[in-house]
Amino acid sequence: MFMQRLDYHAASPAAMQAMMGVEIAVERLGLEASLLYLVKLRCSQINGCAFCVDLHSGDALACGEASARLDAVAGWREADCFSARERAALAWTESLALLPASRAPDGDYVALAAEFSPCEQGALTLAISDAMAWTHFGVGFRTVPAH
Repeated sequence: MFMQRLDYHAASPAAMQAMMGVEIAVERLGLEASLLYLVKLRCSQINGCAFCVDLHSGDALACGEASARLDAVAGWREADCFSARERAALAWTESLALLPASRAPDGDYVALAAEFSPCEQGALTLAISDAMAWTHFGVGFRTVPAH
């Protein structure tokens, strides 16, 4: 059982204010909320952030996402319940989350560009970066799920 290392909200309010500013900006960039939940969940899974997986799964369910789709996110390549747009976003998410190994391959970018406008590509990339940053806090400081 992990014990939380640091209450980073209390320890560094300025850092949390900056993170929340990015979070608010991402929400205002016009991407579908359902897509953002999938991206956040996949980043959380990749980094093994149990707190974030719990949080994003719960938020997605509360907004009407099907639990079967959330269960399929970890194996999205083999699942047929995701649209071409969602698949492109999930591939881009993995490419950026695993950047040292992936180097953001051309095939993932081609799929992204086929489904997202240039503006949306920037918004999605910021959303992925934001989700990854939150997992760094969650995993690094051992934030534990509420249940």
